[in-house]
Amino acid sequence: MKETIMAVALKGLSDNARKTSISELNGRLADSIALALAVKQAHWNVKGRNFIAVHELFDTVHTNLREQIDVMAERVQQLDGVAIGTAEKVSGATTLPEYPTDLTRAEDHIRALCDRFRDHGERLRIAIDATDEAGDADTADIFTAASRSVDKDLWFMESHLEE
Repeated sequence: MKETIMAVALKGLSDNARKTSISELNGRLADSIALALAVKQAHWNVKGRNFIAVHELFDTVHTNLREQIDVMAERVQQLDGVAIGTAEKVSGATTLPEYPTDLTRAEDHIRALCDRFRDHGERLRIAIDATDEAGDADTADIFTAASRSVDKDLWFMESHLEE
């Protein structure tokens, strides 16, 4: 029987690890895409005293999310899966609450985004454990990097809120 190129590239990775990782990646991909869209919603509609600082922060946060999205989607392909990222599929698959479209104040956007970033960070940490336990350390590393980035962006956004 002839081995495929993909099978050679994945030697040492069990079918269970591959399936677990694809599932976790697509789940976190849906959340990351939904979160990136929420950040853009905030970016386009933010108003307030610190407008330019918050507006530019949201651009940076969005860029960070886009990079994570690409890495996750590419890993799904490396595992011989299908990355699911259409608006229709993401809408049905995301675990994050719908982002409100009636916000304009910077503080309100930051609070709404921080809530979602905390949830996303928690799910990334769960995905780290799930993929590591399944035997896919490389995918766990991807989730670890995403978790670090999400935690840092959360810290930056929270720093704009007055106590």
